[in-house]
This record gives sequence, C-alpha cells and structure tokens, in this order.
Amino acid sequence: MTAPTQSPLRGRTAIVGAATYGMGESPGLRPLDLAAHAARLALDDAGLVLGDVDALFVCTPDDALSGLSAADYLGLRPKFTENNRTGGSAFHSHVIVASLMLEAGLCDTALIVYGSNQRTASGGLVSMRLPSPYESPYKPLTPLSSYALAAARHMHEYGSTRADLAEVAVAARAWARLNPDAFARDPLTVEDCLKARLVSDPLGVRDCCLVTDGAAAVVLTRADRARHLKSEPVFVLGAAAATWYSGVDQSQDLTTTAAVESGQRAYAMAGVGPADIDVVQLYDAFTINTLLFLEDLGFCGKGEGGAFVRGGRIAPGGALPVNTNGGGLSCCHPGMYGLFTMVESCVQLRGRGGARQVSGAELALAHANGGTLSSQATLVLGTAATL
Repeated sequence: MTAPTQSPLRGRTAIVGAATYGMGESPGLRPLDLAAHAARLALDDAGLVLGDVDALFVCTPDDALSGLSAADYLGLRPKFTENNRTGGSAFHSHVIVASLMLEAGLCDTALIVYGSNQRTASGGLVSMRLPSPYESPYKPLTPLSSYALAAARHMHEYGSTRADLAEVAVAARAWARLNPDAFARDPLTVEDCLKARLVSDPLGVRDCCLVTDGAAAVVLTRADRARHLKSEPVFVLGAAAATWYSGVDQSQDLTTTAAVESGQRAYAMAGVGPADIDVVQLYDAFTINTLLFLEDLGFCGKGEGGAFVRGGRIAPGGALPVNTNGGGLSCCHPGMYGLFTMVESCVQLRGRGGARQVSGAELALAHANGGTLSSQATLVLGTAATL
C-alpha cells in the first residue's frame, strides 16, 4: 500500500451502521416506508437510536422535499437536512458534506437514507431527468439511449464488443448467485446476453439494470466515537465528486466521464491508488458503465475496459472483485443505486459477505453515477488497519 497523504479529513469519520431493506418487491410500501425500515436497521447495526440522529441526508424519487418529509416521518428535529439530487451519485456527495460537518462539530450522528418502490409502483425504469430541448426531437429512451450512445462510441473508438458488455452482466450475475438477498439469481451466460432482445442498439435487455424496490441507509460519526460503538467502523479515507454536464448532448467525450476527476481526488485524499483497492463497487445501471468506470478510475487504460473484463476477470475468483453483491444488474436497482455500493463495501470490509466474501478485504472503492453519466462521486473506504 502506498503511504497515506496528510489530508485533514482522512479517516476522521466512519460509517458505523449500514443496512438494506425490501430489495426486490415490497408491495404496499411507499419509498419513505422503505427508507424508514432501512434507517432503523442501520441505526441498530451501529447500536444507536433515532434520537441520536442530528443530521439527515435523504433523497427519494417521489418527493422533492424529502428532507422535510423524512424528518417528520422519523420523528426527528435535525440540526441539518439535505436532499441534494444529482441522481445516484447524491449519496456519496452526502458523505462528503456529512464528514465535513462531523469534523467541524456541527453534528454528531449523520443518517443517509434512500428508498424506492419503483418496481411495485410503476413496473418500469423511471428517470427523474427530462431530455433537453436538443435531445427531445429524437425521442430518446431516457435514460437508456444516452448510455447506448456511449456504448456505441466506445465500440467505434476502441473496438469493444457486445460480448465484452455481456461479460459484465455475467460477472454480476455470478456474484448475485452467491448473495441470498439478490433479486436475479438464475444462471446467465454470454450467449444468453447476446441473444436477448435489443432495447437501444447496441444495448440489449441483459445490459440494463433491474427495476426493483428497495432501501438502504448508512450512519456516520466521528472516528473517535466510532471505535466505541456496536459494529466495526468503516473509515472514510477519501471522498470526491465531479459534475460535467446534465445530458450527453453536452458531453465533449462520450467515452470519458467525470469519474476521472472524482477518482483522482479521492485517491489523493486517501493516499492510495487503484492497485491498492481490494474490492470495487460500481454503479452499473448499464453494462457500459462498468467498462467506463474501470477505465476512468484507473483500473485499466482508456479503451481497455472490454479486454479487461474478459474471461471472468471481475467475476468471483477473478483478479478484481467488482460488484460483489450482484450490482444494479443482478442484485437490485430501485431507481438510484448509489447508496447500495456503500452498504456492500461495508459488508466486505467487515467480513460479513458469506459465500461472496472477498478474503482479506481492507480497502474498498465505492463509486456512483448520477444523471446520464453526468455526475460522478467516489469514496475510498477502509478498515482500521488502513489508518
């Protein structure tokens, strides 16, 4: 491991509680109902109660004022609420703000929570982002067509193939088959993916994330307090975010995302590099995401993502464990998946992964995507041994 930098925030805060709830189908529950269940479980994991929470970070798909609604629902009177809405990357940005507030003494216990009933409420993938006036005349499938454009460009520039994208889906399913909480656990092959119905060329059904219900929550506090709570703390070593545009019509390069920037700053803060990371959790709303983020976060060179994932390299038993819960492609994807990357990182760093546990995992990278490859946010998380 490379020597850590002297960032004043490195390891000063920690996730002390993490939980999911209702992944898959949870009929009869609203997003806030699901989020409240996840919050209760995360607080119990930390050995804390709702009365300990004095900062609330929340984003639900159906409520633009969810910071107010969630506080009311949970019976809280927090010192601070935030519901930054950059899509799936919002929750990693919440960690940045929560860490700064904790270190400054502006709060003592921060709760970050999300819930969605997208599957049982609508049955289809719902995007909160509307196409821009420049996209609308072409009637894109939002958000799918934006990712299809990125995939097509990557294939054109670098020679990646639909079979390479299929490798991503197959690896995710292999991890999901080791996870009893994953929604999709049937066998999946590259051939299955290639034969599946095209939805937006070159992306087929198996290149697209699940549509599920589900909720997740994490609890953060200062490191000195974290060591005396119920569960093993997972320390925030590096955290950064970057937003380059809203729609892909404003992108200067469809094959490079703002993860290049967020990743570099998160690594610098943590004092580590890609080669030091033991387990990687990426926001895989579509298979092309995994290729782009592996490249932009430095696990392989630009354009090398297709070759990098071949032969089960990111699957169980491969060189780099990626999306060990099954990811958005096979575990769950309730509208916004970002917070689930944090929870799975905690599972792995605490050694609680069961059949999918990565032996000796001490450093995890959790990365989230918001909008249509628009906003990126990266966390480097570690065990006490990494401090």
